[in-house]
Amino acid sequence: MNLKNKKVLIIGVASKRSIATRIAEVFDENGAQLALTYQNEKLQSRVEDIASSLSNTVLIHPCDLSKDSEICQLRDYLQSEWGSIDIIIHSAAFAPRELLGGDFVKNITREGFQIAHDISSYTFTALAREFVGIMNDKSSLLTLTYLGSERVIKNYNIMGLAKASLEANVRYMSHSLGSKNIRVNAISAGPIKTLAAAGIAGFSDILKLVEEKSALKRNVTLDEVANTALFLSSDSASGITGQIVYVDCGFNTSGT
Repeated sequence: MNLKNKKVLIIGVASKRSIATRIAEVFDENGAQLALTYQNEKLQSRVEDIASSLSNTVLIHPCDLSKDSEICQLRDYLQSEWGSIDIIIHSAAFAPRELLGGDFVKNITREGFQIAHDISSYTFTALAREFVGIMNDKSSLLTLTYLGSERVIKNYNIMGLAKASLEANVRYMSHSLGSKNIRVNAISAGPIKTLAAAGIAGFSDILKLVEEKSALKRNVTLDEVANTALFLSSDSASGITGQIVYVDCGFNTSGT
């Protein structure tokens, strides 16, 4: 699918195994102009290394999503460089590690609840609010979610609530932005070994369960998620908005 001349902001590149990184690679292969962000100096060199491996010129800019001022600065930077934007990929989620394991009720805290919902859900809306003024006709916003939003997944805990919020966010945003011909969707990806997944206790057990119970009897790949992101962000998906698209080898359909 051709993304030539499409200007794409990708949030969430953290390592070579990140879902966001594979999306960036696939979009680059399909002609997109990319902008990548990094949260802090610790991650800057990683993002720069990934950007250097891509074929097209890539813009790089810092953005700590917990700070509204940095989201605004990112918008101003891209507006000055590009003038407008076509696609935003939001692959950002965070919760305090101590809340991602053990007993849900015992471990939950007010602060942890707020952090998880702020970074994992609110920031998607915050990006839309700040960027809508420079988004082109037929633009697309896409985020990443997980089945833990609707089912109890061992040790996923507070992130399940945050992802449920994110999915509701997708639906409300799709109606808010639809009149501007801006589409909003999410991919509910199956478990993949990423930097973020490393923070979930017992993650290897989740992988084994999906392999055993999913319709395709295997786990999903980074390529499969990235290719779905490519489709949903392209004009080929012009009639799709407000949807949660499952890319999990059919695990979400399993009753046992």
